Amino acid sequence: MNKILIFALFLITVSFAPQKERAFKEGEWFKFRIHYGIVNAGYATMEVKEAVKNNKKVYHAIGRGYTTGMTKLFFKVDDDYESFFDKETGNPYQFVRKIDEGGYTKNQEGFFNQGNSTVTVKDYKNKSEKSFIVPANTQDILSTFYYLRNHPDIDKLKVGESIAIDMFFDDDTTKFKLKYLGNEDIKTKFGTIPTMIFRPYVQAGRVFKEQESLTVWISNDDNKMPVRIKASLAVGSLKADLDAFKGLKYPFSVKVK
Repeated sequence: MNKILIFALFLITVSFAPQKERAFKEGEWFKFRIHYGIVNAGYATMEVKEAVKNNKKVYHAIGRGYTTGMTKLFFKVDDDYESFFDKETGNPYQFVRKIDEGGYTKNQEGFFNQGNSTVTVKDYKNKSEKSFIVPANTQDILSTFYYLRNHPDIDKLKVGESIAIDMFFDDDTTKFKLKYLGNEDIKTKFGTIPTMIFRPYVQAGRVFKEQESLTVWISNDDNKMPVRIKASLAVGSLKADLDAFKGLKYPFSVKVK
């Protein structure tokens, strides 16, 4: 269940230069409460730090998801996703994926070579290494979220229009599509927040009920932060709500307390 939330979070929010002013800064941190039906299933966090790669300062994004309470007893999830990406272009240098989902584990690192459009994946669990040719400006799953928050067309979309990018995930490059559905004021623990509604297009069948099973609400301000996610699954439904945040780059306001 947390896997689905992490996947959704990283997809909602590539490289179309020039980029506009960043919607985030080092120190930004989000926490989400995850519900599977009426059950409080777990939490997910996302934060941005600074690191050094190739002798230059880069963004270091970290996403974690974990189950709690009774859900943890029946299906333990402990996921860690990381991405190191360029402060100017938003293109990734490296990703980390360490997951444990009910005993299903992965321990991988991917290294992007933007010069020759390849990514080399080191699989530490299976002790293997593979290189893949990818389109120019391909993102990893976590850098995609931060890149799209800064996409120059995000505020220009008309209802029904979409943004498409190339994303590398699970040893494959897919064309990820994000469709704009309109605006909505939603009630949260912080008050009523004006939001933009998006629908990521995902592969149907294995986890999601259908291709259009995900719906995402992001704040309609300069922060473009995720506020709510809903997903119809093959079995049941999932909802994630913003539970806490800090370190926003821009002021955050609500309509009604």
